[in-house]
Amino acid sequence: VLAGGGDGTISAAAARLMGTKKALAILPAGTMNLFARGLGIPQSLDGALKSFADGEIIAVDVATANGQPFIHQFSIGMHAKMVQLRQKMEFGSRLGKIRASAKAAWATINNPPAMNVTLGIGEAEMAARITGIGITNNLFGEGHLPYADNPAGGVLGVYVTVAKQRAELVKFFFNVARGKWRDNEHVEIHQTNRTVLKIHSSSRKFRAVMDGELVRLDRETVIEIQPGALNVLVPASAAQSRAA
Repeated sequence: VLAGGGDGTISAAAARLMGTKKALAILPAGTMNLFARGLGIPQSLDGALKSFADGEIIAVDVATANGQPFIHQFSIGMHAKMVQLRQKMEFGSRLGKIRASAKAAWATINNPPAMNVTLGIGEAEMAARITGIGITNNLFGEGHLPYADNPAGGVLGVYVTVAKQRAELVKFFFNVARGKWRDNEHVEIHQTNRTVLKIHSSSRKFRAVMDGELVRLDRETVIEIQPGALNVLVPASAAQSRAA
């Protein structure tokens, strides 16, 4: 099944195909195309189509939040506020969306959200006041945009941000853009196959973002990795590098 769009559109297609024998071929037609990047799919439409001619089908992971599938990230706090602010702005192009995102990020830095949460990872449970949490379908790689180097790693990445001051938040956003997560002293990184997120602040005030789309934030969200749940068509070179 061939689907064209950004991570939100591809997430919807993946949700329909996961657990079946059908394979998903992705035409990267969004702003960032992060899931496609993680699969090694060329970022031009012509390049993607040509790569499928001798492509191979591999199985990759999907994550779920209270049973709802996502391919890239479930997040709360700063990212959700950024998306809410951006939706109020007008833009008619990919470049316009990037500019709107930058404006929304700066507004978020100047007035960051703060949430009281409990996060269960394995047998451990921690309570914290956070400005953001991102739970990802496999760990993000280092040194590039935030996407997973191994989409079949079988783990969730859990990124907890406690930065509060403007200088700390500017550094956080700068490190995220450069893929330097581990260089930021205000980010805790965990990995697990299941995590339970409980919101103790007023949940009506906050939303979550799942693969770039705003969704309702439940008081309690169970997030799990579903190993090998989705078949995808990838360039032969990408399949061979993973096999190696």
